[in-house]
Amino acid sequence: MNQMEKTANVDTAAKLTVKDFTELVKIGIVNSNTITAFTGMWLAFQLTNVSFMQNLDVLIFTILGSGMVVAASGAFNNVIDRDIDGIMERTKNRPTMTGKISGKRALLIAAVLGIVGEALLFMTTWQAGVIGLIGIFLYVVVYSMWAKRKLVSNTVIGSFSGAVPPLIGWFAVEPTFSAVPIMLFLVMFCWQPPHFYAIAIKRKEEYAAAGIPMLPVVKGIERTKWSTLFWVVLLTILPFFMWELGLVYVILATVLNVIWLALCLYGFKMEDSMKWARISFVYSINYMTILFVSMVIIGVFL
Repeated sequence: MNQMEKTANVDTAAKLTVKDFTELVKIGIVNSNTITAFTGMWLAFQLTNVSFMQNLDVLIFTILGSGMVVAASGAFNNVIDRDIDGIMERTKNRPTMTGKISGKRALLIAAVLGIVGEALLFMTTWQAGVIGLIGIFLYVVVYSMWAKRKLVSNTVIGSFSGAVPPLIGWFAVEPTFSAVPIMLFLVMFCWQPPHFYAIAIKRKEEYAAAGIPMLPVVKGIERTKWSTLFWVVLLTILPFFMWELGLVYVILATVLNVIWLALCLYGFKMEDSMKWARISFVYSINYMTILFVSMVIIGVFL
């Protein structure tokens, strides 16, 4: 590399924009996980009769801390995946691929976010801080560095880290296990495979080119549809263990689950699997949004 190229790279790396930063930390994932963390915290306030207004510091530390921890994990993942991101259409323009953010700068950003985020979580309860550390380890080391590249079950393994934020929120307020945080964890855990299977079907060829053993690549689309149905069936069972949230929630969640079940079954009749995957993906996003927003609203009346 000549001096002019080195200078150009330095200049490009120096011009860090808000868009570059949000793409590095995967802001969409940060936002969705922060919502689930808030839901866990909000339900803990309501169900344990802990004053929300008298613990605004816990609210701030939990939201900022969980958001930073998720952001750090996303940034670490972008650094790890640089060897495959350039192959895939949906990831080839990430700032770590275009040179807008160098690997060293991305690592520094990830480390700072992780350290500050964890410090904030430990300022709530030590349990919330430890769960945050577990979440980072599961996503960065277990999933990104190992399972994603080696195992067909990578999506399921990655779901463990994605289900951690509600636990962070709950334990920041009430550092003991009960049925509600366990169910929140299971809802997030069971939701992720069908959500990401839809993405994997849409991007099957890209994953195959990158050598990532996603389920549709290794086992085929038909097998992926059956796995999607399996996880949605499990989701359908969970509301009946969440009576603490009231009858309205149980009914709403069941209706959403039945619709998703019908969509899964319809997928076996659709000849256009890509179209089905797009519909399933959109529904999964709306499903999670409606479900967790309803928990927050219902929590007001508990």
